Amino acid sequence: MTHTRFSVLCGAVLVLAIGVAASRADGEAEFLAGATRACVKCALEKAQLKRRDLAGVDFTGANLARAVLHRSRLLGANFAGADLAGANLNKTDLKNAVFTKANAAGAMFYESDMSVANLTGADLTEAKMGKARLVRAILDNAKLVEAILTGARLDDASLRGAELMRANLVGVSLRRADLQGANLEDSGLIDAVMREANLKGAHLSGADLFGADLTGADLTGADLSESRLSRAILTDAKLDGVNLKGALMPDGSTHE
Repeated sequence: MTHTRFSVLCGAVLVLAIGVAASRADGEAEFLAGATRACVKCALEKAQLKRRDLAGVDFTGANLARAVLHRSRLLGANFAGADLAGANLNKTDLKNAVFTKANAAGAMFYESDMSVANLTGADLTEAKMGKARLVRAILDNAKLVEAILTGARLDDASLRGAELMRANLVGVSLRRADLQGANLEDSGLIDAVMREANLKGAHLSGADLFGADLTGADLTGADLSESRLSRAILTDAKLDGVNLKGALMPDGSTHE
């Protein structure tokens, strides 16, 4: 390739890049002005979007790291592949929202309503989700390592293969939740309600289940080694093939 042709090619690429950047900037400006409900791949880092009606907005692939969406209405919003690291979504309406493969590490969802939301494959490492409502939400293969879910509602939610190591799940409600194959090693499940939950093959080694209600839960093949089950309720629970080595049992004994 001659120098002239190379220079022309580089110039064309530069013009195209500038055009794309300008188009995105225009899209962000239109969104912030309320002229559009779509902001795909927008750069909205640290954006102040508190108390706004953003129902149905398309934020696919957008950068919303450390953005403030506190008390906003985000019913059905699409955050697929978006970056929400450190974002504030406390007390937001996120029913039916989509967070598939989104990065929400360290994000705040305190008292948010995420019922029926799809968080498949989302990264929620160290997310603060105390008292959040996640009824019938989908969190399959989601990463919730060291997340805070104190008092959260996850009844009928699906968390198949989810990573919940060292998560704070004190007082959480997981009635009929599907946790098959989930990793809850060293998690805090004190007083958790897990009645009729599916915990087949779940990893609960070292978990603190003091006072947890596991009535009717299916723990077939689960690993509960070194866990604390003091005062736990295991009435009608399925315990076929469960590993209880070193577990502190409800009657105060230590399982051999």
